[in-house]
Amino acid sequence: MGTSLCDLPAVELRRLIGTRRISPVELLQDCLRRIEAVNPAVNAIVALDAEGGLKAARAAEAQVMRGDKLGPLHGLPVGIKDLNDTAGLRTTYGSPMFRDHVPERDERVVAALRQAGAIILAKTNTPEFGTGGNTINDVYGATGNAFDPALSCAGSSGGSGVALATSMLPLCTGSDTGGSLRKPAAWSGVVGFRPTPGLVASERRRLGWSVLSVQGPMGRNVADTALLLDAMASVDSRDPMASKQREPLALRRPLDLSSLRVAISADLGFAPVAPSIRRVFQARMAAVAGDFAACVEEDPDMEGIDRAYRVIRCTNFLAAFRKYYEQDPGLLGGNTRGNYEEGLRYTLSDLAEAHAEQTRIYRAFQDFFTRHDLLLLPCQALTPFPKQLPYPTEMEGMPLEGYFATSGITYGISMTGHPAICIPCGRDEKGMPFGLQVVGPRGADGFTLDAAQALEAHFQALPELARPIPDLARLAGGSTRD
Repeated sequence: MGTSLCDLPAVELRRLIGTRRISPVELLQDCLRRIEAVNPAVNAIVALDAEGGLKAARAAEAQVMRGDKLGPLHGLPVGIKDLNDTAGLRTTYGSPMFRDHVPERDERVVAALRQAGAIILAKTNTPEFGTGGNTINDVYGATGNAFDPALSCAGSSGGSGVALATSMLPLCTGSDTGGSLRKPAAWSGVVGFRPTPGLVASERRRLGWSVLSVQGPMGRNVADTALLLDAMASVDSRDPMASKQREPLALRRPLDLSSLRVAISADLGFAPVAPSIRRVFQARMAAVAGDFAACVEEDPDMEGIDRAYRVIRCTNFLAAFRKYYEQDPGLLGGNTRGNYEEGLRYTLSDLAEAHAEQTRIYRAFQDFFTRHDLLLLPCQALTPFPKQLPYPTEMEGMPLEGYFATSGITYGISMTGHPAICIPCGRDEKGMPFGLQVVGPRGADGFTLDAAQALEAHFQALPELARPIPDLARLAGGSTRD
């Protein structure tokens, strides 16, 4: 399968549209052809508005030809994770209870993308209510990995990651509590950015002062991801975490790597990580350590974070699902129900202790960043497992318990509220994509993007570290949908 318009970076596509080199209609039709050819093999896109998309593309083309002022995403097709409300386009949240749900209005972030000129073309698959490290639900089935459709693409933004990896769409949205933007990006060989809480404001967050759950962008490179983030970000006061002001985030300038003090950690000092992933990470870091001003191995102080995360994350489930659980626990899938019931076992004293521990860890993390500009670590603890497994119960001989047992290296960062980005960094020992997690200082989203872009450019010059590309010809026409 040769290179098509849909394979080009979003930033380049936007430039070509603005200079009348390509039409938004041409681009959208090319995306639809790719979706038709590849999606049956991976099941990443679960709702499609081809008719509405073409209508919007024709209108976008007319605006270009009239010389109208164009938005930063003008004419770019975008995929929306199926947790976000999209007016007139089915939104199920991965739950059978909402199998036929069609929202009447966009939620804020979707409306912001339309305002920026994006064409909302499709919804991307997610586990039920975003709960799970694998993208599988009882409405649409499982999403397969772009590099091997029999394997997991991770979760919960797995549909977005696979849609990007296969160039079905140039940009997609995601969300992240314990790693749901970063982990699917890692296994798809794309970029997922977890922004500072409040940067992407949401009027739908039930626990408005929590740093855990955020929405964020995904793209095939850092510049595309920054472009989408700039359109998603807002100072909307309905989100109590939203800042009153923000910096422009698109069109980043890479930093000089030789100016950076970098810390590396294979496991944050507490998280289970497969031996093969540890070996790959150590080899990658050995290859680039000399390019920084300083590069040292150091684990941040994360003592007690596992227990604190278990308790704090359950508050989201208690806030969201009480009415369904009390009506009938069977309305909720196993992961969602299990998290709700775990929350019922904790006391107010447990929650107070967990928040105090989180605060202590946060302050220790601030001290850590007085010595280092960046923290680099793996983004996945293991190589992809079979997609029909809700979660693995062992990892290269290490027993595991629960679906987020492999997420410590991402949820540890979520608990601090720091920005973090996953960028492609070659392949693991099984030939699957390997993602590097880049964590920046508190509130330094722009700096983190700049550092990630510098690393990305450096990796692209090294064949063993460059972004892997799936075999699209192998995927085309091969249906493995469940």
